[in-house]
This record gives sequence, structure tokens and C-alpha cells, in this order.
Amino acid sequence: MKVTGLETILVENIPPYRGGRYWLFIQLHTDEGITGLGERPTGNALKLDAQISLIKDLCQQFVIGRSPFEIERIWQTIYASRHDYRHPGLDTTPALSAIEMALWDIVGKATNQPIYNLLGGRMHDRLRAYAYMPTDGIWENPEKAGEIAIKLVEAGNTACKFDPFTPLFPHPRDFSLKTIRHVGKIFKAIRAAVGDELEVGIGTHGQFSTAVAIRVAKELEEFSPFWFEEPVPPENIDEMARVAAHTSIPIATGERLATKFEFANLLKKQAAQIIQLDVGQCGGILESKKIAGMAEAFYAMIAPHMYCGPVAAAAAIQLDACSPNFLIQEYNGDRLHDEIFKEPIRFENGYITPPTAPGLGIELDEAVLKKRLA
Repeated sequence: MKVTGLETILVENIPPYRGGRYWLFIQLHTDEGITGLGERPTGNALKLDAQISLIKDLCQQFVIGRSPFEIERIWQTIYASRHDYRHPGLDTTPALSAIEMALWDIVGKATNQPIYNLLGGRMHDRLRAYAYMPTDGIWENPEKAGEIAIKLVEAGNTACKFDPFTPLFPHPRDFSLKTIRHVGKIFKAIRAAVGDELEVGIGTHGQFSTAVAIRVAKELEEFSPFWFEEPVPPENIDEMARVAAHTSIPIATGERLATKFEFANLLKKQAAQIIQLDVGQCGGILESKKIAGMAEAFYAMIAPHMYCGPVAAAAAIQLDACSPNFLIQEYNGDRLHDEIFKEPIRFENGYITPPTAPGLGIELDEAVLKKRLA
């Protein structure tokens, strides 16, 4: 079997644009009629021409004419051929991820197996998931956070995350003691409303200096947050390790890291215990499996990042299902995430059920796709 062609598909998302204003899918075609789906996460990007051109260039140079089973060889060739022969960065790596997951989708379909069966088999029959806590009005009235928490628990959720500190940029920056303690009031309202029934992660975006991050952690420790995400910018692993050494709250990071090499440094320096790798950003499914394996050796758990469209989400679920150290999956799905597949990803009562169909376990609904083409 050989890869014979590439098709890029740009989809316009629906408000509130969960996973990005646009989704960039790819399809790899083969000479045996099997096609594979992949996705390059776009975030909030609006100009995607350069990303599409890069994917076409990589496929033309390294993929078309090759066997889709040569995933490792194709990955290593692309990785070593760009940006001074090492570390392509967060332009090339997401494009590589999209290509890699499409290759896996082909291999799974060709062998009539879900991808997780080809990576060790299913370890988890269902996957715990978390969603964002809506934050409208909770700053003005912390008690409202308790009311929202009750609704989340009643809907079957066991975990959530929210971003209590604003503004997001610039960073790192200082936050006043008054602001820090006000966030403590929000946490206190949540615990008063639902007790220990709901895990609550602190979502930040590298907003703090090291000193402020330690101060925030000390203030919030009494509420036992699920994790403290990116307390400092992820570029400086040593400073993140300093925060980790000063708090009992687990540190989470990884959505802005790429490849096993960056994660190895993170783990070696004990900077985080919860690894939020992004399958669509860090190098694809096999690279994510390698990262998860490294994390397992450090007794660290994975909680994959999922701010993306539904194809990259399906790839993360394949990883989760076969990873012994899976903790929880971010899930930001919306109506279009479900409607664009003939059989949507099953998310019920705070859990995702891994699909059993071959490959990624998904199939685009062409009628819905046609209406959303950008």
C-alpha cells in the first residue's frame, strides 16, 4: 500500500468556537482506497494559508509514495529535515502531528483495529473527562461559583477547571494579595457547595512570576486543587520546578511543549506531575505514547490537552485508552464536534467511551461537512 495523495479540509466552527474559529483537517489517500484523517489544531488563528502550504509541502516531499505503515521512518525523516535538522518547533510539529495521525488511521483501517489495539491494547474501558467551569459572574459574586459547581456535579461531572486570574497577558506578572485572596473566596464557595465531590483545577497560562506563583499556591493549598496549571511560563523548566518544590498542589503543564525531548527535561527536573501533552501539537500519536511512557517511569500522570477540533480529539482518546498512567481528559466538545461524525464520540456523565471502530474510530458526515466548509 502507498500514499497517493493529500486533501486539506478547512471547516468553519460554530460559536462559541470551541477548539478554534476554524478546524484544519487532512485526508491522506492510498492506492488501495483507504483514507486516513488527521487534524492540525489551529487555536484562534485566522490566517491558515501558511499552515496548509506547509502540510502540502511535507506530504509532497516525505509522504506521498511511501507506505503508511512506515510511520516511524516518515516521522524521523520530517523531524530531522527541518529547522537546522532538529526540533521543528510549534509550526512544523503540529503539521507533522496531523500527518502522523492520518497515517495511523490508515493503518488501523487496513488491519481492522482501533489504534489503541496497535499500541498495547485498551487499558481503560471509559475515560474520565473534565470540562471548563463557566466563570461569568463568579468574580463579582463568588457564591455563584458554588451554584455552578452544584450543576456540574448534578450533570455527572467529577472534575472541572477554571481560569480565575485575569488578564492573561502580558506574563509573567504580579497579582495583588487582594486578588489572590479573592480567588480563595471563589474556591471556598465551591468547596462549601459540593465538598469533595468535584475536583477543581487551577487553569493559568504562565501568568505568574515564580514568587507570585508560590504565593498563590500557598493561599489555595487548603482547598486541595486538582492541579496548578502552568504557574509560570513553560519556557523555563527550572523556575517551574522551583514552584513545584514549594507546594503540595500537583503542577500540570505540557500543552505548549513539543516532542519527547522537551518532556524529558520537564520530567527529569521534577517540574510537573501531571503531563498535559497535546497529541495534535507534540508530534502525533506515537510520539505521545512515548511521552506517556516516559512519564510513567517518573510516576507522573497524563491529562491530555484538548483545545482542538474533533479529529485531534479522537486521536487523544486513542492515546488515553492504552496508557496505564492516564488520569483525565480535557473535553471541550460542542454540538458540531458531535454532528460532524456519523457516530459521535460518546461523552456521558463525565466520561468518554473509547470507540471500537478501526483507526481513529470516526467517520465524517459528508452532508454536515459540506455545509461547514470554509
